[in-house]
Amino acid sequence: MQSQTDLRNLLDRIDHRGYPAYKDTRGSYDFRNYVLSIDHVQGDPFAAPSKVSVHIKGSAARFPAELFQLKCRRVALCDYLLRQFGRELERVSFKAKGSGKSGLLSVSRPGQEVLERTACQMDEKSGDLVLRFEVGFPANGRTVNSRELAKIFFDFLPDCVSHSLFYAALDAKAVKRVTDLAEDQQYIRDHLKEQGLVAFVADGAILPRESGVSGRPMKDAVRFASPESLRVSFTLPHHGAIWGMGIKKGITLIVGGGYHGKSTLLKALELGVYNHIPGDGREYVITDDTAVKIRAEDGRSIQKVDISMFISNLPNKKDTKKFCTEDASGSTSQAANVVEAMEAGTGAFLIDEDTSATNFMIRDELMQRVVNREDEPITPFIDRIVELYAQYGISTVLVAGSSGSYFHKADSIIQMNQYVPVEITEFAKKEAAQFPMPEVEPPRQSSPSFERRIRADRAFREDSRMKLKTMGRDGIMINHDTIDVRYVEQLVDSEQLSALAYLLKYAECHLFDGKRTLKECVAQLKKLLDAKGLAAVCESSYLPCGLAMPREQEIFACINRYRRISL
Repeated sequence: MQSQTDLRNLLDRIDHRGYPAYKDTRGSYDFRNYVLSIDHVQGDPFAAPSKVSVHIKGSAARFPAELFQLKCRRVALCDYLLRQFGRELERVSFKAKGSGKSGLLSVSRPGQEVLERTACQMDEKSGDLVLRFEVGFPANGRTVNSRELAKIFFDFLPDCVSHSLFYAALDAKAVKRVTDLAEDQQYIRDHLKEQGLVAFVADGAILPRESGVSGRPMKDAVRFASPESLRVSFTLPHHGAIWGMGIKKGITLIVGGGYHGKSTLLKALELGVYNHIPGDGREYVITDDTAVKIRAEDGRSIQKVDISMFISNLPNKKDTKKFCTEDASGSTSQAANVVEAMEAGTGAFLIDEDTSATNFMIRDELMQRVVNREDEPITPFIDRIVELYAQYGISTVLVAGSSGSYFHKADSIIQMNQYVPVEITEFAKKEAAQFPMPEVEPPRQSSPSFERRIRADRAFREDSRMKLKTMGRDGIMINHDTIDVRYVEQLVDSEQLSALAYLLKYAECHLFDGKRTLKECVAQLKKLLDAKGLAAVCESSYLPCGLAMPREQEIFACINRYRRISL
């Protein structure tokens, strides 16, 4: 390791030389209370910025062990530090001048959800801290301007680090509040099952967002208040007693008029698989962390998925036990999404009627009279929903605004009235009794097969170089092939897509051998992530700063949408 004086002398020596001279700066430099590591140097001032990291010993950062020994607290602490450091960088970004990306200082920008990220990591035993970010090394044209880089490293950065990454410089009460909240959130999630719940929504929660493109809470929104009949409580380690609505295992139907909050509640439950920051309004909206949002997805690729429990006896004799298509319809895509979620180990389906294929969800009495059952290849979801819970233990939370048929199947029915939930199970069941469902022979029980064995893409086997690119939250590009994940709605951050790209690349190289099933491959990836984090799948000289941990369910979803995969 070199000293900061060595770095200053090096910068003086390469000033006004060609831009590639910056490559000499790679290495680690001791700045007394932290180490500055220049991990990767951009080749051009207009290229992607250089990768830089700050390393602080736990003995210097001095965060109390109680703040980081539990994983949930450690992730929340790192998220908090990342946000503090990001605010400091914003003040000085582009203050160093030059061409291209000169003077850029950027770090991950988290949203409302708290995710485990490579941008900020802390050792669970020592409290050692690493903060990874990007710096645009300054240039005049394509000539080194090291005097401006010296401003970044010796003036701007030390202030940013000292103000945001040391416990003594932070608001101790705010830090404790963040980590206490994370432990309380995890406590609820860990204790949902023993109360027979798939989700919990606290009284006083703010569910509406300020706009369709913002995750921040709506001002002056109606606060959530649980119906008395569904009210449950938890005694949390730090918050103490908390009350709210418990959504029980089984089949829950959410109904109500348009714009009364049905989809808003479901969206909160959908994102309740993640913890949220203080002030979000959904801090205590907690959902079973295996829950999967299910929807129709016209045009998606499906490869050898057993959708026979929903679709069989197609007129073209196509095999629905190993169903394949490059351009799925609404019903086949939603059937595949259900079965793939089962394969991924989900404990709950979250479904909105508005984004579902009508013929997959329901066939009304008139349609059943006109089109004989033997002429209809689709077994609608309503005919399987009870079986899915009774046989597989998978609960369903369904938003319905137009079809009343699910009243007959639901265990619990909640009406949203101007964002206020009212439990109407008894009333709805009584009304439904006046509209009996037609007498039909129930479908035979079906157990889909999950024995799909996966092989690496032949093109990749012939050329092990793989180009990865993410397109916001819309998709991942693997060489020239795009994996469309726009409708995998529980991916909340583009950095999760970046992590999925690395996971897929690792799996292509090491796991997709034609012998392991998809479930076995994902289980091996999960084992690696649990043991070593995202570093386990990033086979490079440095750990990228822009990765966020996806759930196991989204790993399945990404692989299932890769058109070049061989199953």
